[in-house]
Amino acid sequence: MRCPYCHVDNDRVLDTRAAEGGYMVRRKRVCNSCQRRFATAEKIEKLSVRVVKSDETREPFDREKIRRGIERACSKRPIPSATIERVVQDIEADVYANFDSEVNSSEVGDIVMRHLAKLDEVAYIRFASVYREFDGAQDFVRAISAIMGPNVVTFSR
Repeated sequence: MRCPYCHVDNDRVLDTRAAEGGYMVRRKRVCNSCQRRFATAEKIEKLSVRVVKSDETREPFDREKIRRGIERACSKRPIPSATIERVVQDIEADVYANFDSEVNSSEVGDIVMRHLAKLDEVAYIRFASVYREFDGAQDFVRAISAIMGPNVVTFSR
């Protein structure tokens, strides 16, 4: 590893720690030439899974796009950021475990919905309303029935 300060390839590792649930290694290093310290991060290189959208265009799987959608659905809900990060990691792991090179965007949405249904009912309904493009109250009733059962929906004050 070349030193970012003097650019000499002569350093030693002071400390090594696992990060991001074991999917990354962080190392603290010191350059033997200039004695300055720096840190490096090693991540597993994954073969890119491409998402096939409804218009047949393809784009790389983007975990940040998943995170933004989940954060939006969980807005103002009592869900810690660490829990959201864990769910995003679980979704990413599902995609990479079950698909080699391509996955339909509808399958990614279904995976997200499955995870949100286990996490928080309100977040699930919020995500479903955008993802499934709800047109009216009946769409909400169907989505609520899907997670709570057909005879549970009542409106009272």
